[in-house]
Amino acid sequence: MTTPVSTILNVADDSEVTRLRERVRQLEKINAALMDRVERSIDMQGGAFSMFETAIALEAMVRDRTGALETAMSELNRVIAELAAANEDATAARVLLRDAIESLDDGFALYDADDRLILCNRAFLQIFPTIEDISDETPEFSEMASRLAFTGATVGSRMAPERWLSDRVERHRRAEGAHVQAMSDGRWIQINEIRTSDGGIVGIYTDITSVKAEDARQRALELAERNLALQATLDTLSEGVCLFDAQRRMQAWNEGLVRVLDLGGGELMRQVESHEALIQWCAEHLGLQCADALAWREGTTSQLSADCLMAGRNFVIRSVPLSSGGMVFTFDDVTDHVRLQRSLTETAELLERRVTERTAELSEVNRQLVEAKNEAETANRSKTSFLAAASHDLLQPLNAARLFVSAMDGLSLPDRAGSLVQQASTALDSVEDLLEALFEISRLDAGAIQPEISAHSLGGLLHALRVEFGPLAVAGGLQFDVADTGLWVRSDARLLRRVLQNFVSNAIRYTDAGSVIVEVREHGSNVRVTVRDTGPGIAPQDREEIFGEFRRVGKTQKIPGKGLGLAIVRRVSTMLGHAIELDSTVGSGSAFSITLPRVAPVAVMNAVEAGQGASSGTGGLVIVIDNDPAILAGMEALLENWGLEVIVARDPADPAAVAGLRQAPAMLIVDYQLDDGLTGDEAIARLRESAGKDIPAMVITADRSEETKAHLSALALPILNKPVKPAQLRALLRQRDVL
Repeated sequence: MTTPVSTILNVADDSEVTRLRERVRQLEKINAALMDRVERSIDMQGGAFSMFETAIALEAMVRDRTGALETAMSELNRVIAELAAANEDATAARVLLRDAIESLDDGFALYDADDRLILCNRAFLQIFPTIEDISDETPEFSEMASRLAFTGATVGSRMAPERWLSDRVERHRRAEGAHVQAMSDGRWIQINEIRTSDGGIVGIYTDITSVKAEDARQRALELAERNLALQATLDTLSEGVCLFDAQRRMQAWNEGLVRVLDLGGGELMRQVESHEALIQWCAEHLGLQCADALAWREGTTSQLSADCLMAGRNFVIRSVPLSSGGMVFTFDDVTDHVRLQRSLTETAELLERRVTERTAELSEVNRQLVEAKNEAETANRSKTSFLAAASHDLLQPLNAARLFVSAMDGLSLPDRAGSLVQQASTALDSVEDLLEALFEISRLDAGAIQPEISAHSLGGLLHALRVEFGPLAVAGGLQFDVADTGLWVRSDARLLRRVLQNFVSNAIRYTDAGSVIVEVREHGSNVRVTVRDTGPGIAPQDREEIFGEFRRVGKTQKIPGKGLGLAIVRRVSTMLGHAIELDSTVGSGSAFSITLPRVAPVAVMNAVEAGQGASSGTGGLVIVIDNDPAILAGMEALLENWGLEVIVARDPADPAAVAGLRQAPAMLIVDYQLDDGLTGDEAIARLRESAGKDIPAMVITADRSEETKAHLSALALPILNKPVKPAQLRALLRQRDVL
């Protein structure tokens, strides 16, 4: 191909030479005109001087024009020399460009702004040999594409040349990037066309036939692998599966179908190569009765299932039409499932009969459980009654002994006798504390104590602890600090006080030196009360044991105590739902804590002291009513030692009591449990009725139940629990102005 590149490169040089030549031609023309004018002037005037002057002027003008012409010629020669050098450079550049383009393995073509081919390489002509004969004529792209279209050079042009030509010219015009063309000779050409800045187009044409072949090979390999994976998947299915194409020829099957049809793999294709052959084989050789299960269906893709009997086994045959026109059939052997279902049905019937029998047996057991529950409730009530009776029967003689010892303590006795009385009093204190703890544990275990949960001022409870245990701590040489707080908690005040009393009592009892501190801390919506001491501490292995009954560990075993306080604490905290924690270090002390729910303060009216409305005593006469002669004797001795006049009687109708009413007694002291079911409040009512006035009275009882306490409090009758502590009795008598 002869390329017009030299024409493009010499355009500037030719223009400059033409301009200079035109300038020389003009100068020569001017010079000729001047010479002609001089000659005519000579002829016309004929004067020598005139001719001389004219010649001089013309000479100067010619000299000037000649100098300008020489300058122009010199410039022309310089430009011609530069153009020659530029032409040599351009020629070298064209050679280099041609060599570079020809060295490309890809086809290269350059189109100008008019879409004409102005440059291409040999690789381009080898890719498109049909346009080689017109490549030197700078053909338009549409002309070259037309040749390709109507010679069938591409696959697309063979099928629709007009459409292919239109699409190819439009794609070339847009020049938006790469696309691929399939050639009729089996080659694949990738075409990448890009528009240049001057409006032309550069095209790169790459033969990618080998890449396409590798891609096709990879696709075939992937398809083969997928087919193998599909076949392996089908073979793992327990069901028999077969697939037919639209011509009802079998295309695929699995090992499950070979087992179902009782055929070998090679034999299967000979016997069951079509859908019709499958139906015939199943009917003739396997005894399939429901041939409709294998019916061919068209125009639907819904799945159908049918339960069939084949070769003496139960099968579920499913059929699914394919969108391509074929069908898939599956054979699911459900013989074992059917047998299992029958077995389950029989088992269910058997179980139903057994359930009926067991239901009857359970009804009998339930009846027995109800009877046992009733017996347990009766036993529990009996236990509660026994505890009440036992507490009364045990505390009666103990109360009498306490009264006698207290009466002796008020007499002038020899030192030896006084010491024995003091020891007896101490022993009675220990017995009283032990019995009180035992009765409380028994009532907690029996459920005889029901908590009364309400809002309480924690500061009031702690103030009572400060007053109660302050003297005891001072006597032991201990620092005793109780926190002041305005917090309120939700709990049972009496039971909570019992827990804190046990904490403080144990801390003071088992601390030789140092301090006992009651702390209060807020933790979110809770309040933690901690009793911290500087006692001997508790070893980790003993921390669970100390909450058992009669359990004392380490050095505390040598200190007097009953080992029941923490057992009561655990039962009470469990009943109230309050968490108990222990933090202890051996040799440094212990900290017992209880966590309580915090509540908002509640406004309450000042409590009225029990018996506040009763009239004061009128003198030193006291009438004592009790059905135990020993208690009467002990009470009489104790009160007489205090300087009181005493009348004792076993019931309100006793003549001594009736006679005493006429003497205007200052106080009635009545036992709660009297003979013949008479209670202390009833006896007081009778005595007051006989006297005709409201005589001050108090009740002494061994019954510590909440019901009894609430009943007597409602009647404004003060209560003293047995065994009566003389100090409490003396304080109450002083409060009533009896002493």
